[in-house]
Amino acid sequence: MKKLPLDLLVQNRIGLVKAARVYSNVVSPPVMFAVVGLAFGLYAQPGLSGFLWAAVYGLLVSLGPILVVLFLLKTGRIAELHMSNTRERHIPYISAILFAGIAFVLVTRYNGPGLLRCLALFNIIELTALALINSFWLISLHATGAMATAVLLGLVFGWPVGLLVGLPLVGTVCWVRLFLKRHSMAQILAGLALGTAVVLILVPLGCFASA
Repeated sequence: MKKLPLDLLVQNRIGLVKAARVYSNVVSPPVMFAVVGLAFGLYAQPGLSGFLWAAVYGLLVSLGPILVVLFLLKTGRIAELHMSNTRERHIPYISAILFAGIAFVLVTRYNGPGLLRCLALFNIIELTALALINSFWLISLHATGAMATAVLLGLVFGWPVGLLVGLPLVGTVCWVRLFLKRHSMAQILAGLALGTAVVLILVPLGCFASA
């Protein structure tokens, strides 16, 4: 019998469960990639230009999907924010892929930072893989995003930075998802492997290996 998430019921969201849920909501994949996008944009093009490109990327790849999920939640199309029911994830994934595709086209067409173009391409591939897997199994999106963030930072800014930021991020995110019983260990490990693999397959194509 499948165990229900600890934070599924509102009355259970107290103490450590509440803190873990808040952390999981705040340190979510859209937020992770908005921060990575800002770092990449400013690193590739210091100043206003890099910031504006990062804002375009963040609005499309991060804010857009969040607004879609909130709309679906408000209109009753999904039961709860974390969408434990994989059937509720189809529209959010499709819309997120479309938003990432628009970001990729804009950055490519108007000569935006190469790092953001590669990041948008990563998002397209990652989200497509997650959507396919989640059609039959609940892989951890949080673990995928956290691991990808760590590897991306290591490749672009150096492994001391990647480890300094990535290890606490991956460790806390995975612990929280397991503590809340949102995922099994297998789902967490699969997410970690997917996040790593999608980043690394883009490196031979000239992405992320250098700024």
